[in-house]
Amino acid sequence: MQRVLGLAIATFAFSSLSGGPAVATVSGSISSAEFDQVGRRAAPIDIAALLTAAKGAPPIICSLAANSIRNWGWGDWNDAPATPLAFARATTNIGDFDDRQPLPAADIQQLLGGLAADDACVRELSVRLIGTQRAETVSADLLTRLGSADASLRSVAALALGLVEAKNGVDPLIRTLRDASVDVRANSAWALGRIENGRALQPLLGLFGDPAEKVRLAAVSAAGRMDSTSAIPLLIRVLRQDDSPNVRRVAAWALGHLEARDGVAALIEALGRDSDGRVREMSAWALGAIEDKRGVPALGAAIRGDQEERVRETAVWALGAIEDRSSMDILAAATGDRNPNVRGTAAWAIGQLEGEGTPAPAGLLRLLRDENADVRLKAAWALGQLEDRNAIPAIRDALKVETSDRSRKALIRALMKSGESSQETLTQLLSSSDPQVREAAVRGIAGARSFDPWPWPWPRPRPFP
Repeated sequence: MQRVLGLAIATFAFSSLSGGPAVATVSGSISSAEFDQVGRRAAPIDIAALLTAAKGAPPIICSLAANSIRNWGWGDWNDAPATPLAFARATTNIGDFDDRQPLPAADIQQLLGGLAADDACVRELSVRLIGTQRAETVSADLLTRLGSADASLRSVAALALGLVEAKNGVDPLIRTLRDASVDVRANSAWALGRIENGRALQPLLGLFGDPAEKVRLAAVSAAGRMDSTSAIPLLIRVLRQDDSPNVRRVAAWALGHLEARDGVAALIEALGRDSDGRVREMSAWALGAIEDKRGVPALGAAIRGDQEERVRETAVWALGAIEDRSSMDILAAATGDRNPNVRGTAAWAIGQLEGEGTPAPAGLLRLLRDENADVRLKAAWALGQLEDRNAIPAIRDALKVETSDRSRKALIRALMKSGESSQETLTQLLSSSDPQVREAAVRGIAGARSFDPWPWPWPRPRPFP
């Protein structure tokens, strides 16, 4: 529970802005050696003081405190449909609070009471802290609140049941999928997705036609988490017909997550025709996740013609994931893209097509002189994968001018894996003033095929809902 970096910072902000008392205290001082272990050395928290200080706090301060409380599992708050303080979801997490360490019973009761508070910040911190507890400790009280006449309390109770992944909450949450409140339906769907009980799948599919976008979004995402092919036909229909790009995007993600080969045609169609770049990007990702070669022509067309850089980048990644050698020419052309992320990912994807006798494209060799250091690193790594002897002169020349330590190591790796045997080059490497370069050269000469600190570059994180 990393409370020092998160809650303590927000605590002092609460104290100075609201006049409230401090909400976290640290017993004794923490040395620099102990600092890295702070997540294992939880500082005591005064729950009553925390909720008192939270009342009336400015949203930005409350969001800092709220985002220091992490909850593991998919979503980690980022896709929760309806939180008490919606602003908090847009703020970067600044610490880890969750170790599922039990709070005292009295503190849990205070937090449960905080779920019904008039103040949004109090409700936000209460539900997040409850979400760090074990389901058997809090689920009975949460189920009672799920039956409340107060819609906002039902909504936050559903959220909490999902956070603790309460197995005994499945049937009550299925019933609240028919609630009159949009937030209750959305949070109930989201919670069922986290619990991942198959009994909820058909009721979730029934929400695909809900009039509220928030509800459809939560239901489609939850269905995508259920490891079942029965949702695929409806997910295809959502991708093709829903009027919300947010919902279509998550439907594309769900098809990819389920590796739905039956959805390839719909994903190809969406990649080529959808008006929203986010949907096209996710469709490209899904085609890569499914790894079906039927998607190669559509991905190539997106790389050549889509105006959105993230779509082109993800399409390049997808071709690398499919590993179809017929796409080498498309990827080689992508090394000339105006965007460095696309160029770097193209280099990575070419490296994925490694195979005996694979010649290095001229575009990949040009990337060794790219202005972007990350692009150069990925190009050097890819050349090491291809092991093309004809690339040795270009690698030697790049090594003479490369300034990045990581790229230099990758170039040395590429030289050795490509069969470098020039006495002059080897002597220069072995006499380098950089001990890491000397070590890399020695290991390469000795025949080590892979070892640290060789870089293993990857493109940027793939899109998720």
